[in-house]
Amino acid sequence: MLNLKLELEKVSSVVIAGHIRPDGDCVGSCLGLYLYIKKNFPKIGTVDVYLEKIPDSMHFLKDSDQISQEYPDRPPYDLFLALDSGDTQRLGEAVKYFTEAKRTICIDHHISNKGFADENYIVPEASSTSELVYGLLDPALLTKEMAEALYMGIAHDTGVFQYSCCSPKTMEIAGKLMAMGIDFSGIVDRTFYQKSYLQVQILGRALLESMMLFDGRCIVSVIRNKEMQFYGVTPADLDGIVSQLRSTRGVEVAIFMYESNVQEYKVSMRSNSFVDVSKVASYFGGGGHVRAAGCTMQGSMHDVVNNLTRQIEKQFEQETQQ
Repeated sequence: MLNLKLELEKVSSVVIAGHIRPDGDCVGSCLGLYLYIKKNFPKIGTVDVYLEKIPDSMHFLKDSDQISQEYPDRPPYDLFLALDSGDTQRLGEAVKYFTEAKRTICIDHHISNKGFADENYIVPEASSTSELVYGLLDPALLTKEMAEALYMGIAHDTGVFQYSCCSPKTMEIAGKLMAMGIDFSGIVDRTFYQKSYLQVQILGRALLESMMLFDGRCIVSVIRNKEMQFYGVTPADLDGIVSQLRSTRGVEVAIFMYESNVQEYKVSMRSNSFVDVSKVASYFGGGGHVRAAGCTMQGSMHDVVNNLTRQIEKQFEQETQQ
């Protein structure tokens, strides 16, 4: 197991970065660890965190205003901590600091992560990277603000403790964070459930335009660029749509995709019980978890849907044969 304390005692500059289009777990794990290092390792002169723009609902977290979206040239960091990223491409522009850093560590729970850092702490069975970060820290040194960040991360990646990745250990950790006096119900409501009016509108459009395949076992929805422009939404406003599709009765696999460029689609997949969507995503150059994964695909909307469902159909057939 990674000895994070020993690693931090050796360095004077640290950079923390997560994946592009950061979600709750990415933001929570990065900020939770940032706050911990800043408070408990004062000898580290430079601690920076780089993420793309985070949702407005998460700005209540302490020091969220310290997250940088600018990537200036600077001397190499002593230590680069890559959180919740399955590969270097997912680090976005922060990858240049990773390449230049004297030492790199990856902390992640994506099953598709093959290990790209000098040291890799990858636990696919974990509910979230925030859960892994908690396990690397001294609980006696945690503050309420750190607990808020880590709790948010765990709650988001477990679908508020309802996904199969949620274990007794996950619940135990969540309970310890709750005991620190955080507004746990408010955090979940503010960052997970509440949506803007535009988000509700685009969700409604996605549900209205969805289609059922494989006798209702697969649901697919597509949002095109022209629709995003019409509603005035960004990719960040599309978070949660695939999970809502997954909750449709009788559905095993949900596919949500949006047009990110001409003849290019960002694909998110979720499954309920037996389909391994990480295998499907990996086949097309993506990755993720057994029940939640994604990829980027080229071609027309119909080509992308046909290619995805062809791979999913193989798993449906295997399940039928068992």
